[in-house]
Amino acid sequence: MSSNSNAARRTRIALIGVAAAGVAAGAIAFVPSFTDSGSGKDVAVKEAAYGAEPEADSKLVTQAGDLETKAAATITRDQMIARAQTWLTANNGKPVPYSMERNWKDGYRQDCSGYVSMALALNKPGLNTVGLATNSSVTKRLSSVSQLQKGDLLIDYSTTDGDFRHVVIFEKWANTAHSAYWAYEQRGTYGTTHRQLKYGIGNDNYDPFRPVKFGGGGTAPAPAPAPSVAWPVLKSGSSGADVRSAQYLLKAQGYTLDADASFGPKTKSAVIAFQKARGLSADGVIGPLTWAKLIKTVQSGSSGSAVKAAQTQLNVYNYGLGVDGSFGTKTKSATTAFQSKHSLTVDGVIGPNTWRVLLGSR
Repeated sequence: MSSNSNAARRTRIALIGVAAAGVAAGAIAFVPSFTDSGSGKDVAVKEAAYGAEPEADSKLVTQAGDLETKAAATITRDQMIARAQTWLTANNGKPVPYSMERNWKDGYRQDCSGYVSMALALNKPGLNTVGLATNSSVTKRLSSVSQLQKGDLLIDYSTTDGDFRHVVIFEKWANTAHSAYWAYEQRGTYGTTHRQLKYGIGNDNYDPFRPVKFGGGGTAPAPAPAPSVAWPVLKSGSSGADVRSAQYLLKAQGYTLDADASFGPKTKSAVIAFQKARGLSADGVIGPLTWAKLIKTVQSGSSGSAVKAAQTQLNVYNYGLGVDGSFGTKTKSATTAFQSKHSLTVDGVIGPNTWRVLLGSR
């Protein structure tokens, strides 16, 4: 995000805040934001203009003395992401709605910082963004966004420039250029969302933080073993290479649809039909259980749509393969190179573990 566009965004937000001064606390205003091109196709999105969240002494905020200790509360990155994913469908299959004044059924406040507190399993109802950023028993600031890994946080906790506070959970980079990333966030109107973002990695007020619960403080730890990589969660509105691969895999399972990288009604219908056929919860969301049934092992000599899915994912990592559905020598070479780089068994076979890392890493 350029400094000029960022300044304009903050000005618009500040003006909205002034105009809304007489509105009841917790009201949310929205302004147009950036275009998201991480999937190779510009997609217009909106960013919430978040109001003044509860302050540290509010009964809606966990007090510093009530925080769990690091030793008693250590969780893995995958566990945090899994917790974050629960709010995507916790509201009878829909996202948990946004609120700065209410707690969800699990006891956590329904705003962005309450959501992150839930994902980190902090004491209820959760810290605010200032608490997440300034409490050394909760996070350590990273020196650069280049250190971001799954489960880390991007936090804007300053209000000195007229902007509002916000925090998002970093999942993975959306492309090799690191110009966009996938994130989980709690935002007005939409509630819990999983989408590609750009703010926080340019010239703006967001700073990168690492939860202390992961261990390792503020330095980047060694890459996690391959089996710990989490499957992505895809649903209506998702787009990009992961969606295209899922569509190819659905085609390999006998379903008719276009591999257009856009999770629309036809893709959702195919997913629901596949889930029903496999005895899964038919919610139209491709999560870990659906991925486990959807993937197909491919290797030298394999052909068809499942190979196209594998080639599509390998190309996310710049292997430059032709997506021709034929598992030849170039595809095998790319597979073994990828497996070696990600500490997988180097056998040239794309089975469950390799599929998971192809889809879950960036």
